[in-house]
Amino acid sequence: MQEESEESIGGGDKLFQAVNDSGNTTIFANRELLNIDHIPDENRIVGRDEHIQELANEVGPAVTGAPPNSVILYGKTGSGKSLVAKHVMGRARSEAQRRDTRLATVTVDCAQAKGEADTIQTIADGINTPESGVKVPTRGISTNEYYNRLWNILDQEYDAALITLDEVDQLSDDNVLMLLSRAREAGKIDVSIGIISISNKVNFRDQMTERVKSSLGHNEFIFDPYDGEQLRQILENRSDAFKEGVLNSGVIPKTAALAAQRHGDARKAIRLLRHAGDYAKNNDIGEVKEIHLELAQEQAEGERLKELIAGLPPHSKYVLYALANLTAKTETNRAWFRTTLIYDIYKKVCDAVGTDHLSTDTIRSLLGELAFLEVTESNQEHGGMGKGTYKEHRLLWEPSVVFKMDPNPAQVDIDQ
Repeated sequence: MQEESEESIGGGDKLFQAVNDSGNTTIFANRELLNIDHIPDENRIVGRDEHIQELANEVGPAVTGAPPNSVILYGKTGSGKSLVAKHVMGRARSEAQRRDTRLATVTVDCAQAKGEADTIQTIADGINTPESGVKVPTRGISTNEYYNRLWNILDQEYDAALITLDEVDQLSDDNVLMLLSRAREAGKIDVSIGIISISNKVNFRDQMTERVKSSLGHNEFIFDPYDGEQLRQILENRSDAFKEGVLNSGVIPKTAALAAQRHGDARKAIRLLRHAGDYAKNNDIGEVKEIHLELAQEQAEGERLKELIAGLPPHSKYVLYALANLTAKTETNRAWFRTTLIYDIYKKVCDAVGTDHLSTDTIRSLLGELAFLEVTESNQEHGGMGKGTYKEHRLLWEPSVVFKMDPNPAQVDIDQ
């Protein structure tokens, strides 16, 4: 048995034969470059030099311990908001260290946070140090106590702080923004805090109270979607993720063109390129071709859709399933459906998954959120003389992509 085991090891396990000794594959040289969360070097960031400089100007005073400004970054998903914020925060951290300034930096994904307490716990835990002597449990203490422990950590360990609240519009209210932005003024801490708020909603500021607006100032930056040339450059800057000679010359231009036509989303373009490489690797093909983009498209779309709706309540998915069921029964796959019809099918989906359904007004609100995320599209229609107005909605994704989000999708018989 020992000899057989050694022979097996020497010959290699066929299950992993496509992986070389460095942990990469016959296709990829450094697959990490195609991970969505990877923060590229400065020379790999395309089309955002002005935004980087503007943001650095606003938060820059923090590297000396002076009060930084707070800013709001707007733009559609994949337009580089989070990338720029992380890049500037990283450089600020390095520069503060060079100047012997104790700068706290932390990023919170508000779509994943479960509320105010969870957000503050994430911030406190993210900047805590062993020397502080402060414990930050994941649960078991009040929201007020989380704030108190955060104040203690900041005062004991830091001279200034930069806090990024990604997808800040997912917070239920602006209490977090108010307390963080006014902490020094209220005498809670002696440390200056700069807040970088990131939102897909250009009207996010309108939802704030006047006190929070006053605290945050008026520094706002808009990130436009990337154009085809910028997307091509972004992908070219990550082409060394692949081994030399593996990537056919037409793959990157086609990926950029597809992304520019549909959304201008760099994250989606990078994901599609990665999936094309995975397809070639998993099918033991020695090169990545343009046709692999089409084969990998649905997988990439499904992953992106999951990401878009990750922060929404479960019933948003049920509404989406209802629209997918309706759309799958049409010839055009881009048909419009009235809210009342969607609601009827939504109730069937709820029955299929064994959950109670919500009110019509709530479903209207969920449809509005899906339209904002560009998962669906809404349109106000006029019924004619004396018939009033009504809303119609249509799915902007293929029904098959929606159903593939879940191994057991709620497909129902809409004819009953």
